[in-house]
Amino acid sequence: MTNSETVSAVVLEAEVSEERLALLEERLDEYNSRHSPVLQRLNQLPEQGDEPVQVYLVQEGRMIGGLTGRTWADWLVIDMFWVHEDHRGAGLGGRLLAAAEEIAEERGCTRARTETWDFQSPKFYLGHGFRIVGEVPDFPPGAVEYILAKDLA
Repeated sequence: MTNSETVSAVVLEAEVSEERLALLEERLDEYNSRHSPVLQRLNQLPEQGDEPVQVYLVQEGRMIGGLTGRTWADWLVIDMFWVHEDHRGAGLGGRLLAAAEEIAEERGCTRARTETWDFQSPKFYLGHGFRIVGEVPDFPPGAVEYILAKDLA
């Protein structure tokens, strides 16, 4: 009997399923853990070692900026970063970034990463020690997404 004969009853299904999603994550975690001692260790921790980072700028009770992300696997991962347009160029973004990096370093992180589009803030990140490690053209159409990384002190 060949492999094609034993797999003849495979059915492709494309529907949202929380149960299958959980099973898929479990199977992928099992596979990754077998091939990476670091991921094996992280998978045994609560939230797989993922710890949130949130830093906000507040003026007179209003949020005028913020940076959110997480620390994971000795990395600071920046997910969202915004400063109100009226306050840009005043060094506040640098303060947010420095505060997040300090939190990450206290947790033992040695590197940081983020993604940004060409119309957002690649120059800001480059000016703060990040380097472009990848780019995805036309994502979304008409824009370029940059993947940036930085070694922390």
